[in-house]
Amino acid sequence: MTSPLLAPDPERDLVLERDIDVPVALVWKAWTTPAHLKHWFVPKPWSLASCEIDLRPGGAFNSVMRSPEGEEFPNFGCFLDVVPQEQLIFTDALLAGFRPSPKPFFTGALLLSPTNTGTHYKALAIHGNPESRKQHEEMGFQEGWGTMVDQLVAYIKAEM
Repeated sequence: MTSPLLAPDPERDLVLERDIDVPVALVWKAWTTPAHLKHWFVPKPWSLASCEIDLRPGGAFNSVMRSPEGEEFPNFGCFLDVVPQEQLIFTDALLAGFRPSPKPFFTGALLLSPTNTGTHYKALAIHGNPESRKQHEEMGFQEGWGTMVDQLVAYIKAEM
């Protein structure tokens, strides 16, 4: 069940929601372990060059995405809320230790709940204004985050 505080605003937020046939515990582990995250977190042929996870409110959630041409794109943020196997909220509006970020873009929420066949997976991209939402949508949010979920499921089935 989504917290009322995380009710999506259609003008500012993007949502990806689906039922996947892998257990919540493995989805959580794949999302919160750098060694696992590196295998599925960015749509191929992109890759994750590095990842740091300090899984606690205020802890770092940093990554460096690498393009097929080798160009690197660092992403720095922190966790706002961590409820094991249920909810993971992170943002780039703050850095580790809740330090303000110079260039905030969005806050992400991963909401997981068990189903009879696996996991109900809901990802929210929460933006400060409609313009940021539109920019994220035009960057390919649905396709990119959808590909990530497909890669996540395939990775869990093959490797975990």
